[in-house]
Amino acid sequence: MVDKKLKNNVAVVTGAAKGIGLAIAERLARDGARLILADLDEAGLKDASARLAGQFDVEVACEAGDLAEQAVAEKTIRLASERFGRLDILVNNAGGGIIKPFAEHTPETLKATIDRNLWTVLWCSWYAAPTMRKQGYGRIINLGADSVRNGLWDHAAYNAAKGGVHGLTTGMAREFARDSITVNTVAPCAVNTPQMVAIAKSDPTLAAKFVSVIPMGRPAEMEEVASMVSYLASAEASFVTGQVISVNGGSTML
Repeated sequence: MVDKKLKNNVAVVTGAAKGIGLAIAERLARDGARLILADLDEAGLKDASARLAGQFDVEVACEAGDLAEQAVAEKTIRLASERFGRLDILVNNAGGGIIKPFAEHTPETLKATIDRNLWTVLWCSWYAAPTMRKQGYGRIINLGADSVRNGLWDHAAYNAAKGGVHGLTTGMAREFARDSITVNTVAPCAVNTPQMVAIAKSDPTLAAKFVSVIPMGRPAEMEEVASMVSYLASAEASFVTGQVISVNGGSTML
């Protein structure tokens, strides 16, 4: 029998049309959560929503748009309360790195990197926190990056954004601790996503460098990242807050 540990919980998962976000949404659906899925990819979002609803017999709604825009984030977070009457879990997964040497970035790629990976988290968290505080319960789980800790090649600008996410995590965790709201970050190393597969095909030397820092000798699987998110989203993790937890095969330790 499947443990529906998130039954009656309502979760917003951003960047959920594919990749890690979709794997997280699938895991939370399996755990029994009702879902609001958000992404830029409207067609992919609708496909994912229909599949998860049918496969796991849970209610799923979706909202397409750029979560780096304040109004889109507000609308997405508000949809949880409008559709389901509450918001228990926010998974800030939306992102996407423009991975290149820092000197090769342009003003446009730098801005896009910060928008995708930091402003999305800031706006969604800013709108979610008051709702969670009012109901006296919440779980905010951000997707960070192990590269912030190990200074991975070509990740400087990306790390600037993800490092901001790590810092937001600790600050919010302290501020909302007495409201029974936990705030944590899951920080993966290289993950076997479609993007990683594409890098391995287009630049195998670079992909090999990313994996070379991982003692286990392979990227993480998306389901391995989703498993940690599932734990942090649950009541079992009630005394875990303000943590940046790496899922990294040992690429950084302690």
